Amino acid sequence: MKKYLLLLCILVAHSALANWPHENISQAVFAKSVEERAPLEIMTEADNSLGKIYFFTNIRNLTGDKITHRWIYKDKVKAEINFNIKGKRWRVWSSKNLWHTWTGQWKVEVLNQHNQVLLTKIFEFGQKDG
Repeated sequence: MKKYLLLLCILVAHSALANWPHENISQAVFAKSVEERAPLEIMTEADNSLGKIYFFTNIRNLTGDKITHRWIYKDKVKAEINFNIKGKRWRVWSSKNLWHTWTGQWKVEVLNQHNQVLLTKIFEFGQKDG
């Protein structure tokens, strides 16, 4: 019975980790805002009436490391924001003010302290209809 219980726990843990975007990132999303260390109104696209967007990451098991959010538009780095990870679970977010003319695909790369890309997320910023 104990073997079955152990196997079930391993399968549940593996299944939960399989849904993570990266082994050390349990969540990585764009949002309209962040309140109480949680993203609100998660999105993958918006029209150019949106003035500001947030990128939120929930970092796991990287205590003592440094993480960077690198914002890229048209193959140009628009911003790099660094975070010191101070706990086993550390939630960080950065934001970007978006000019209404900066339409198209935006990308945020999450880099580790060795400048290796751990994860890339894409956001579509389009023209407002009408």
